[in-house]
Amino acid sequence: MYRPTIGLEVHAELKTKTKMFCDSRNDPDETRPNINVCPVCMAHPGTLPVINRAAVEHIVRIGTAIGGTIADFTEFDRKSYFYPDIPKGYQISQYEHPLVTGGSLAGVAITRVHLEEDTARSIHARDKSLVDFNRAGIPLMELVTEPVIHDAETAGRFARELQLLLRTLGAGEANLEKGEMRIEANISVSNEEGVFGTKVEVKNINSFRSVERTIAYEIERQIRLIESGGEVSQETRGWDEAKQETFHQRFKEGSADYRYFPEPDLPKLYLSDIPECSREVLAASMPELPWERRARYASAYALKEGDAAFLCASLERANFFDAVARALESDAALITLAANYVVSDLAGIYAKSGIEDFASLDASAFAKLIRLVGSGELSSRGAKDTLLVLVEKGGDPETIAKEQGLIQVHDTSVLREAVRGVLAEEPKAVAEYQAGKEAALQYLLGKSMKATRGAGNPAMLRDILIEELH
Repeated sequence: MYRPTIGLEVHAELKTKTKMFCDSRNDPDETRPNINVCPVCMAHPGTLPVINRAAVEHIVRIGTAIGGTIADFTEFDRKSYFYPDIPKGYQISQYEHPLVTGGSLAGVAITRVHLEEDTARSIHARDKSLVDFNRAGIPLMELVTEPVIHDAETAGRFARELQLLLRTLGAGEANLEKGEMRIEANISVSNEEGVFGTKVEVKNINSFRSVERTIAYEIERQIRLIESGGEVSQETRGWDEAKQETFHQRFKEGSADYRYFPEPDLPKLYLSDIPECSREVLAASMPELPWERRARYASAYALKEGDAAFLCASLERANFFDAVARALESDAALITLAANYVVSDLAGIYAKSGIEDFASLDASAFAKLIRLVGSGELSSRGAKDTLLVLVEKGGDPETIAKEQGLIQVHDTSVLREAVRGVLAEEPKAVAEYQAGKEAALQYLLGKSMKATRGAGNPAMLRDILIEELH
């Protein structure tokens, strides 16, 4: 029986106005190459770096959120290696004294969180390679977990929670498809209790689903290799999305190969001297964190765990739902009903269109729709139809429902007329019901609702049906 062991290394670009050590713009949406560059980030002789205070504050807030230990003393180091996307021939990073140590997220223990500068972006054409230095020097968070993950699903859940945390804190957007968050997995397998296997690092993972697929594939590859008499090599591999498999890139370097030493051009940092990094200031500035929000939804509105998780999976969803809850004035029953409509009906509309746009939907209008359902003025069917128009065109839900003839009819004479018409058209179902088949009643109720275009009060229709059938 083989036991996989997985540790993750996550790099995430931080949201700041300028780069880590210079005043060039930090603009991940810039499409023109080599626009946001300057002598500092291009490593011209004689230039000196200056630490970006906002980037340090982002890391300290992240460390606070995960319950890590914030360093009092910290410093930057030079990580020496030559590659075309490293203008200096070394990267300014942190080694012995990271900003944050320890903590946990989504049940996964964290080793450290530190700051460094991003590399440039290499673009490989058919007969040449080009380098875009816009990204060179952007503030980059590196987070390293302990090797305590044992399955692909846990790794995927951790990565999603980290992205959500970064967005909640305003530290970064962490879009994997744009390279703003990059995940590397260190994977080993062993059949000896308490003994780690040979670690393989896999890079080039650009989606959460790929994180899970990469880990699952690599576990199986290593097991097959061992069982066939081979040995797992300590190496760096890439993930081929098209082939859904890993491939060899290079044999793994050790930390000694990078020749780390303290960066001589930057001062040492004593965080206790920075007022913005004090415990009091940090505690006061922290927003409601994702797990706190999920717990609030569960306790305040009695939402199911899955529904609370869905609503909190993105800031746009959660902010929309909170706005709806405020518009419903803390009416717990209506808020629970609203959650059901968001999770099922509204999510279904967005899934069908392929575009999730909670930000453009008027929360007060959605709340009014929920009030109409709660008061019995709109049936479930009528609410679905009204919601579709509300999403596509906007407007007032009551006006939409009236224009569409969806406001629930309570007039007994109108409903009785509709029922009698259905019974006249469905003699077979009438006979089946009178022969004892209760399912026929539900069929006739459905037909009656259709005859009233979903506007008939279901309970009243049912009573009238039974009355007429007897």
